[in-house]
Amino acid sequence: MNQKAKIAVIGGGVAGASTALYLGNLGLEVTLFERETSLVNGPPFCHLHAGGNLYPNISDEQCIKLLKQSIDFLRFYPHVVDYRPTVIALPNYCTSNVNNLFPRLKKLQKEYELLIENDPKNRVLGESKDYYRLYSKEQIEDLKEGKITNSLDKWMVPVAQNIDLTKVQFPLILVQEYGLNLFRLGASMALALKKIEEVQVLFNTTVTNVVKDKNRWNISYQKDEEIAQENFDYLINATGFRTGKIDDFLDVPCKKMVEFKAAYVTKWEQAEGTLFPEIIFHGERGTPQGMGQFTPYPNGHFQLHGMTNEITLYKDGLVASTALSCQPQLKPNFIEKIEKSWSKEEVEQRTKSAIQHLSKFIPSFSQARVGSKPLFGAQQIPGDDPSLRVAEVSFPTEKYARCEIVKVSSVIDMIDSIVGELIKLGYVDKRCNFEPMIDEKEADITKVAELICREREYPEMLAHRSVLGLQ
Repeated sequence: MNQKAKIAVIGGGVAGASTALYLGNLGLEVTLFERETSLVNGPPFCHLHAGGNLYPNISDEQCIKLLKQSIDFLRFYPHVVDYRPTVIALPNYCTSNVNNLFPRLKKLQKEYELLIENDPKNRVLGESKDYYRLYSKEQIEDLKEGKITNSLDKWMVPVAQNIDLTKVQFPLILVQEYGLNLFRLGASMALALKKIEEVQVLFNTTVTNVVKDKNRWNISYQKDEEIAQENFDYLINATGFRTGKIDDFLDVPCKKMVEFKAAYVTKWEQAEGTLFPEIIFHGERGTPQGMGQFTPYPNGHFQLHGMTNEITLYKDGLVASTALSCQPQLKPNFIEKIEKSWSKEEVEQRTKSAIQHLSKFIPSFSQARVGSKPLFGAQQIPGDDPSLRVAEVSFPTEKYARCEIVKVSSVIDMIDSIVGELIKLGYVDKRCNFEPMIDEKEADITKVAELICREREYPEMLAHRSVLGLQ
């Protein structure tokens, strides 16, 4: 066994930083290459998909896997979770009926119950009997008047008081899918990695080439103005939408897509001091009636998704790899947004379109305004199915792992698969069993997360959680 095997992790997003943290705790020597100045950049995430209830068209199998993966993720990263539920509403114009969602919800509830029976530590989404709850129109009308009968009802009061009840089907569904905070995850990763001597993090560093050299990986990179090379025993490609560039260096087989997406930051003064759940209005992706996602942050800030081509999606924002290159080629205007900046006009236009989209169901939200530039990035999707929501990692050649997570909650399964390969190679002899993965103080995480918000030009309140652990 070689306890000091050298591991290269390219990319400091959720996948790369998590892997570096875990392998460092196993005693391996890890170098993490990150082109930005902080960790966890990339496409925005805000939701713990504990059951996949945002996606009525994916399989039950994917939903059950998302539930298990989300529970694992929450157990490892409780400090980045906003402990508030999600409310699912089907607009009247949906071709499907809300009753069609009930069989899946019952399956997920039963699966959650079995996971708790298998390990009581899995009880991180509350009691299994409360995994979801239905609210009739009569109950919502009572809640509109503040008539609360149980602890979950408090989340439905602002829903009852603010949404247009004539535009949605009943019952409404409250489900225990929580919020995730990318700024807090980036901050906590930075704090934790600083404490691990075995991990070296190289910021402002671009990998320029990778070649095989006598059964080791020779990596050429540029850090600031310096150019260097180094050899490693194992290579982990965690570059997100840029994974194809590393694949091209190695000439390995690949098939993938990349999709550019954006979410919009708004400020709604009227909602300051109100504790909202997340609210999802189902709809057909890519049409004017695409899903609307209303994600609360403290102090009247809300992050919005609208799955239309005028808001979150772009008509030419989904591209695929080709026979000539593993790297799907986004158009220059998307690269300009990712690497440089957005135009003020596009920020205003798309944010206002997002506000209008949600205001169809929450009329008073029309008074909201632009809160900052969007949260944005490009997401990789392995294979050729753009609806895929569960993926972890592949091993296209010896001593090489290609991270392929689509949802952040898949990262624990991804790490487990990588460690399995390292055990086969004799680099480690067992898995490390520790949770939570990061043990940092709430105040310290918030302070660093606020700094990341400032550096990236977002409101500092996005670094805060509206609700701490309630489990």
